[in-house]
Amino acid sequence: MIKHLNDNFETVEYEDKRFVMLYDNVETEFYPTHWHNAIEIIMPIENGFIVETGGTEFRLNEREILIIPSGELHTLPAQPGRRIIFQCDQAVLVSNQALEPVMAVLNAPLQVTPETDRDLYLRTKKAMLDIYSDYYEDSEIADVKIYLNLANMLVAIREFQLDQARETLACAKDKMVQYNEKFKQVLKYIDQNYMYDISLDTLAEIAGYSKFHFSRIFKQFNSMSYLQYINLRRTRAAETLLLDPAIPITEVAMQAGFSSLSTFNRIFKEIKHCTPSSYQRFYCSAGKGPMQTVTPSDI
Repeated sequence: MIKHLNDNFETVEYEDKRFVMLYDNVETEFYPTHWHNAIEIIMPIENGFIVETGGTEFRLNEREILIIPSGELHTLPAQPGRRIIFQCDQAVLVSNQALEPVMAVLNAPLQVTPETDRDLYLRTKKAMLDIYSDYYEDSEIADVKIYLNLANMLVAIREFQLDQARETLACAKDKMVQYNEKFKQVLKYIDQNYMYDISLDTLAEIAGYSKFHFSRIFKQFNSMSYLQYINLRRTRAAETLLLDPAIPITEVAMQAGFSSLSTFNRIFKEIKHCTPSSYQRFYCSAGKGPMQTVTPSDI
């Protein structure tokens, strides 16, 4: 059962001083359409599992993995079996600039199976099983180990995505390195200037490509268009500003770089599935209750 659901927003309850939550889930229960600010990773252990998210129905076999990004609406139909449901506060990852190059993995729901790539699947599955083991470890460094396993998982997936992009673009590895360096400059520029108007001409000039070539390659590297990335960056800035109820919504929109309040409301709702005022209300009213504990068994 989802313990704290306001409209379709779930407040994830982490244990005191933890940034992760893990369920050894055996409930045959319907979880209605909802979203939260946590990354969610699901891996069935006994029987398959169906998850509806991002407008797609994902059918997972045993020990296949589905990564659901923060803010993504998803539904879990009632299904018998056993599965690991792991949640992690995305803010902990976003706050580490060293992980910025791999955050593109979290732009859309992603399923990892043996058919995706055998080596990637084995690395991802091992990371999930290690996270499970670490979660129940009575150690003050358990969460550090979880963080490292999650980071390694994202690195492995991002490496695979870049290899796939290189094959799609039919370019040599040194060309991919050049693309990577160019887009690091572009992303840095967006991160430093999201509050201002950013044109395609400016970004293409920074990368040194034509507008058409820039747009095509940017999407290959980041799994979203440059406009979607800018809007996502502005929305993340707005999320932080909305935590201060003293800042008016209109001021939040302006500080985050949106051209108008109506544009802010529309884009924020597209990404976060609620209005800015509702988001602010969720956080102001969210309480912290006791956390249910579970006992692990062998996987």
